[in-house]
Amino acid sequence: LPHPLNRLPKCPPKNKWTLRRSVLIPKPEHRPLVNRGGPRAYVPSAIGFIVLGDVIVATVYRSGHFRADDVTFVWSVLAGSGVGLLASTSGRLYSSAFYALRDTRTPLKFALIRVSLTLILGYLFALQLPKLLNIDHRWGVAGLTLSAGLAGRIEFALLRHSLHQRIGPIPSHSARITRLWFGAFLASGFAYGLKLILPFHSPILVGVCVLSTYGIGYILAIRALGIPLPGSINRLFSRP
Repeated sequence: LPHPLNRLPKCPPKNKWTLRRSVLIPKPEHRPLVNRGGPRAYVPSAIGFIVLGDVIVATVYRSGHFRADDVTFVWSVLAGSGVGLLASTSGRLYSSAFYALRDTRTPLKFALIRVSLTLILGYLFALQLPKLLNIDHRWGVAGLTLSAGLAGRIEFALLRHSLHQRIGPIPSHSARITRLWFGAFLASGFAYGLKLILPFHSPILVGVCVLSTYGIGYILAIRALGIPLPGSINRLFSRP
């Protein structure tokens, strides 16, 4: 997975860092690196889990005693994890930014808040919510991943707010991320439509056709929306 914070210096050379209030603070030109690169990988993964999770699960597991009901059940777990995937992974980048500032207490404090919220929300969603909705208790497993995603979103918001106070505003690239979401939804819509009209039902064949369509469609969509491809893909296509 892309990790743009690797571009930040690991030690404080004089021409890269300034000393402010006895804390090493990155210069303003380093702020855009915190949010750069990651969403291109995380957004299609989140949408894939939510929209095409049944295809992913069936491609990997559908055989023997693993039947259609099991696919739907595991799909619900994947969809729950997809809700907070982008926020949770972005939170790891922000935590690394605090480590670059020689601050380990702030990410630890917010991580404890996330774990506490995950426990509380997990108890409510996994044990209490199925009773309120009068559904099988096993669907509470999906509530566990959903609660972890929501807690991850709260942790990300806390980390972002705290980092803004330390080094100033960090570009959110909201317009770019919106285009990524739109491209992923568009590609997943085409892939889901293809799944409905395929004349065969072999899980592996369906997975190859649908997921490759989703991947290629996402690349074409973000290119059409003016977003450059990751360097690894560009290098792949540029090889002789």
